Amino acid sequence: MLTATTRVLVAVVAVLMLVGGLGLLTLGPAGASGLWLVVVAAAILVALAIERNRYRSEDAERSFESAGPGGGEPAGRLEPRFRRTEEAFVDPTTGTTMRVFLDGRTGERRYVAER
Repeated sequence: MLTATTRVLVAVVAVLMLVGGLGLLTLGPAGASGLWLVVVAAAILVALAIERNRYRSEDAERSFESAGPGGGEPAGRLEPRFRRTEEAFVDPTTGTTMRVFLDGRTGERRYVAER
């Protein structure tokens, strides 16, 4: 899970790698190693674009709020339309018990760490 600051730093490094790799490629056969920089930088940028934090809603992702415990929704941030369910599970990475909340009208699910 990357914080907003970490995402920006990784993106800056990837862009510098991309520019450096493209610069090396302009040197012709001598700059063939620049191809690896371009490929790796492009892969990093694509990963940053599609990376999603665990158990987070799209709203929470777009707002760049820090994740709640266990990677779920921030505590106290659920809309009233979400109702607590009996469904819970233990996140295998953090060992945090996550509770499922459900919007009965749309079927949308949200995950919140249990205290």
